Amino acid sequence: MSMSLTITGTGCPIPDANRAGPGALVRYDDITLQFDAGRSTVQRLAGADVWIPDLSAVFVTHHHSDHLTGLADVVLTHWVMDRTDAAPPLPIIAPAGPASRHISTLLDGWEDDIEVRAAHARRDTRPGFELIAFEIPDSPTEVWRDGNVVVSAGQVRHEPCPNSVGYRVDTPDGSVAITGDTRVCDEVAELAEGVDVLVYEAMRFAFYDGMPPHRTFVRDYHADTFLIGKQAAELGVSKLVLTHMIPPPNTDEDRQGFVDDIREGGYRGEVVVADDLYTTAVGEGELADVRPVDQNAEQG
Repeated sequence: MSMSLTITGTGCPIPDANRAGPGALVRYDDITLQFDAGRSTVQRLAGADVWIPDLSAVFVTHHHSDHLTGLADVVLTHWVMDRTDAAPPLPIIAPAGPASRHISTLLDGWEDDIEVRAAHARRDTRPGFELIAFEIPDSPTEVWRDGNVVVSAGQVRHEPCPNSVGYRVDTPDGSVAITGDTRVCDEVAELAEGVDVLVYEAMRFAFYDGMPPHRTFVRDYHADTFLIGKQAAELGVSKLVLTHMIPPPNTDEDRQGFVDDIREGGYRGEVVVADDLYTTAVGEGELADVRPVDQNAEQG
C-alpha cells in the first residue's frame, strides 16, 4: 500500500483556463478522499483516473463558493456513473454551520433531471449523500476513520468566513495536512505538526502593495507567502505544496516569485508551486512526483 496526494485544482475565485477550483485528493490503497470541490473537480478526478463511484468521502473546508461549486456535480456524477445501483450514499464531511447548511440543499433544483434520468434508465435509486457535520473543535479532532486511515479537522483563521477548517490525513505510510483557506496562524501549526507534506493556500501580499483598499482587502484572510515560509521552517516539514495561488503564476518568473518569498521566510525544504494534477507520494510511498504533461498549463 502507498499514500499519494494529487492537487485536483489550484485556482481561486477568478476563473483560469488552466486551473480548476480548489481541491486535493488523497489516496491510500483503495481509500479515495477528496478535499473541497471547486469548479471542474469531476474533470480533474477523471484526469487522476478516479472512478467517481469509488470515492470514499468528500471533505469541505468552508462555504466559500469557489470551494463548493463542483460538489453537486460530484454527487450527481457519483450516481450517474454507478451502473450497478450498489454504491452507498457519498459521505460528505463538513463543519456545522454555513457549509453544512449549503450541503443539505445541494440537490435542490435537480429533481426533474433526476426523475427523467431514473425513469429512462429504469433505475430505482436516486443520487444521495450522507452529510456528516461536526462542531468546530478547539484542537485537531478526528472526524472520519476507515481502519487505520484517520482524518482530523482543525480550526483555521479565514475570518470573516466563519467555521473554516483544515484537514489532516494520517495513514501507516505518512501524513498530509491541507490548510483550506486561512491566514498563517497557530492553529495551522497545530494541525500540521509532524506531517510529511503540507498543502498551503498561498498569496503574494507584495503583489497588492500600492493598490487601492478595494483590491487589497483579500490580504485580511489569506496566507502570506513569506509567513508560510517562516511557519514551514519552524514546523520542519519536508515538502510544502502551494495551491489556490493569488495571483496565479503563469510564467516561470511568476513561479519563482512564490519560491523566493518562501525562501525569504526561512524554509529550505522542497517547495512545489503546483499545477492541476500535480501528484506526489506521501511518506514511505514509492510514487515519484508527477506534473501533468498536457494540461495546457505552464509547467514548473
